[in-house]
Amino acid sequence: MDRQTVGSANRGRLRVEVRTEGRSEVVTAAGELDHHTADVLRVPLETALEQGRVRLVIDCSQLEFCDSTGLNVLLGARLTADAAGGGVHLAGMQPVVARVFEITGADAVFTLHDSVEDALAD
Repeated sequence: MDRQTVGSANRGRLRVEVRTEGRSEVVTAAGELDHHTADVLRVPLETALEQGRVRLVIDCSQLEFCDSTGLNVLLGARLTADAAGGGVHLAGMQPVVARVFEITGADAVFTLHDSVEDALAD
């Protein structure tokens, strides 16, 4: 499998790492995704999409918190990726984060996977 680390960003409570694996851009978010840290995730997602990387796998296994601003970042990426013929796959979501998606109904608009490996195999 082709694997290349693209970059990483860190703003206090949120760390984001990006790597390319085959036809997917894998974005790992670790920490708290909220109003103060949303751009740490938004920028690499937008960059990937601008570069034509429209199949995004978001590794949520280390994401400890997500508020409505973080949810909107992911929804925006999904809309852009879908419009370009790709998609956003969420992997390894922790129960506390999954609950936000369930409450808002956002879990119905994303492809959810138990792990990054499952998402890459899909």
